[in-house]
Amino acid sequence: MIHIKRLVFNAFQVNTYILFDETGECAIVDAACSSSDEEKQLSTFILEQKLKPVLLLSTHTHIDHVLGNGFVAEKYGLSLMAHPDGLRYLENAHAYAESFGLQLNKVVQPAKDLADGQILHFGNSSLKVLHAPGHADGSVCFYDEKTPFVVAGDVLFYQSIGRTDLPGGDYDLLKSSIWEKLFVLPEHTIVYPGHGPETTIGSEKISNPFVSIG
Repeated sequence: MIHIKRLVFNAFQVNTYILFDETGECAIVDAACSSSDEEKQLSTFILEQKLKPVLLLSTHTHIDHVLGNGFVAEKYGLSLMAHPDGLRYLENAHAYAESFGLQLNKVVQPAKDLADGQILHFGNSSLKVLHAPGHADGSVCFYDEKTPFVVAGDVLFYQSIGRTDLPGGDYDLLKSSIWEKLFVLPEHTIVYPGHGPETTIGSEKISNPFVSIG
């Protein structure tokens, strides 16, 4: 069974998730820590729980979600995994960080590509990659069928969806991604978004004002 620890980092209040199971191996999703204090929060949890990070994953590569990749990659000897369509944002990451007053010490380029339908493994657990563009090029979600839950990045939020007014944003495409990749999941699937509280697929299908079906 996968356990989930959420840490909220940087001025944009990004949810960084540490996913781990009984083996102690863990995946770090959207490492967004942007200060020494935030880096300490993440590393202290990993140390106290006696975890071994084996995967560094990005739901997408907007600047607020990648600020801690350099720290995590160096400290734990990990290679970043992200969808190749998101490389465009990393090319201008320093400029984006400066424009928002954020500190970015190192831009980590993906060493391994993520693809739709790909299965990722850590410990005794697995995650399925769901390609879901519309908020950003290369947006993906990570789905655990057993629990079930999905780490949705900025695709779907509690009563909201990701912005579509940024480069790569497309409302119709995002709506299609949500309907075709997320709303087909079991209704009791827990949604862990990139910002804010968790929700469920069933709740959002009924009451999300931007993409509800009912």
